[in-house]
Amino acid sequence: MTLLDARPDSLTGTKQSFGRSAPPATTGPTKPGRLVDLFELGLDSPICLTWELTYACNLSCVHCLSSSGRRDPNELTTAEAKGVIDELERMQVFYVNIGGGEPTVRPDFWELVDYASEHHVGVKFSTNGVKISPEIAQRLVKSDYVDVQISLDGATADVNDHVRGPGSFDTAMRAMQNLFDAGFENFKISVVCTRQNIPQLDEFKAIADRYKAQLRLTRLRPSGRGADVWDDLHPLPEQQKQLYDWLVAHGDNVLTGDSFFHLSAYGDALPGLNLCGAGRVVCLIDPVGDVYACPFAIHEEFLAGNVRSEGGFQEVWRHSELFGRLRNPQTGGACTSCQFFDSCRGGCMAAKFFTGLPLDGPDPECVRGFGEEALTKRKEADSIPKPDGDHSHSTVRGSRRDGKPVTKARPVSLTLSLRRPDAPPVSACEIDPLAGFRP
Repeated sequence: MTLLDARPDSLTGTKQSFGRSAPPATTGPTKPGRLVDLFELGLDSPICLTWELTYACNLSCVHCLSSSGRRDPNELTTAEAKGVIDELERMQVFYVNIGGGEPTVRPDFWELVDYASEHHVGVKFSTNGVKISPEIAQRLVKSDYVDVQISLDGATADVNDHVRGPGSFDTAMRAMQNLFDAGFENFKISVVCTRQNIPQLDEFKAIADRYKAQLRLTRLRPSGRGADVWDDLHPLPEQQKQLYDWLVAHGDNVLTGDSFFHLSAYGDALPGLNLCGAGRVVCLIDPVGDVYACPFAIHEEFLAGNVRSEGGFQEVWRHSELFGRLRNPQTGGACTSCQFFDSCRGGCMAAKFFTGLPLDGPDPECVRGFGEEALTKRKEADSIPKPDGDHSHSTVRGSRRDGKPVTKARPVSLTLSLRRPDAPPVSACEIDPLAGFRP
């Protein structure tokens, strides 16, 4: 997945009625004293949601949350996708985070973006930049309902291309230049924080300033292909503190989507909601219409339903058994005895699940050291849950530092030519994400 953090960066300026009552499945106080308490109980419509339109992607990033690469032939049709947008409009969902895969390679992508805009559903889409031509940039700058997020995981080509594939840095930079030249200000530059790029935080900020963009930092999760490389990529303890200090100094001008509320145990809470919103205020719709509580937890354990079922997305959001459980007060387990529990909340559900830790235990990257202790006591590695589905391109075999085998996807060339006018139509069942284009 082209990374998009599920949590909203800002809770201001939305069409949502935050004072609305919680869904029927919710239990607890009816008049919470804090906004965060209301969110913990859940809203009858999500503030925003992440929607993976396709698993097709021209890249094979080693940390891809959804193991994207090949298109799923059963993905939602154009008509079905428009039906979901109609539902979101009726539910007054303010905006959708569209990702993938690489959403712009889906043939009807711009049609769906326009349809969402016409129905007052804002779109923030995340892209590696492969389709952001000067013409597309000019088109985007004229839209009031569309925001763009360019994925960049290194401030230099060597760091970025190590995880995103050869040529991906140049592609992202070219897309940013096109947006800048078109006058598109405040587009987002999305960075997944790794131990390789933490030393480049100032450089990322300089790139954002150069293009009049806004920097957005998100957390690496051990999900999808990221589960295989998490041990080698996630920031070291001293880098976690470096990141916290940097966010304290620059937090007013850098978005995080509440990715790092586990760092609050270092001291003051970081700006934001500081709450896992999974199933409460956010969720994920995948390319085939499955609805998951969290975009970083694509596993049957967190599957709430499907938009193709009777009642559609609204029925899943308001009445699924899973979401009802998530909206009940969470215990926090042993973490409740920690003085920082109110700000840390035990950390990330997905990070715990895919490292084999109990959901009511500490985050694997707990800055107090409890996560590291829990990791040493966890069950055998063979029992650690594996993400559902693998849509990767043709792969090559490698090994981790501990000698265990790992599948790493082979990146695909980024050089594309336009589809020939005389070319035959592309089959709806074609799983090749580059069908209709010439490398």
